[in-house]
Amino acid sequence: MHTAVSSPWFYLVLFAVAAIDGFFPVVPSESMVITAGVYAASSGEPNVVLVVVLAAIGAFLGDHISYFIGRGSGSRLTSRLRPGTRRHKAFDWASRTMHERGGLILVVARYVPGGRTAVTMTMGCVRYRLRSFTFFATLAAVSWALYGTLLGYLGGKAFENDPIKGVALGLGMAIGVTIVVEVIRYLRKRNHPSDPAVAADEDEARQVSVSA
Repeated sequence: MHTAVSSPWFYLVLFAVAAIDGFFPVVPSESMVITAGVYAASSGEPNVVLVVVLAAIGAFLGDHISYFIGRGSGSRLTSRLRPGTRRHKAFDWASRTMHERGGLILVVARYVPGGRTAVTMTMGCVRYRLRSFTFFATLAAVSWALYGTLLGYLGGKAFENDPIKGVALGLGMAIGVTIVVEVIRYLRKRNHPSDPAVAADEDEARQVSVSA
């Protein structure tokens, strides 16, 4: 593993994976960023600054590709979504939440597996202003890259002599953050049991995390 992450080719692969994950959410970009952070802390390679920069640029590019896919497809894309399916609910949630909360939903969705693709593509479909999209996509990409690298770096420092355990710790912390988010969603839903909009928002948010 150390040989792989210390290779100059690793930077290109990291950039490519982060970009592809923006419009094809099957590639484990976050795991790769965390792993890079672990080895950067334990051995100094790869360069932690380059990891953050390339992961952020890749994510930024991937989000824009997704946006332009949505913008180019427009109604043809949404018309193929069958009502009641997970994908349809994901795009419906993304569209409604975007109008309610603006571009900040893009920053939040960057941390939801599959959610970012639904949001970025929907923003393209509804022709969300490109300048605003680019601004929020920058915030999302940079914060996400820093977040993943920092989790890995902390794991690497905790287990400098055993990077595998560092990777496990970094991934565990990422999962922990996800659990915290789910708990907050649950408490929000429980505290607003009479608000159907809140309940619908929470249910559809979960659908986003497993869609696409």
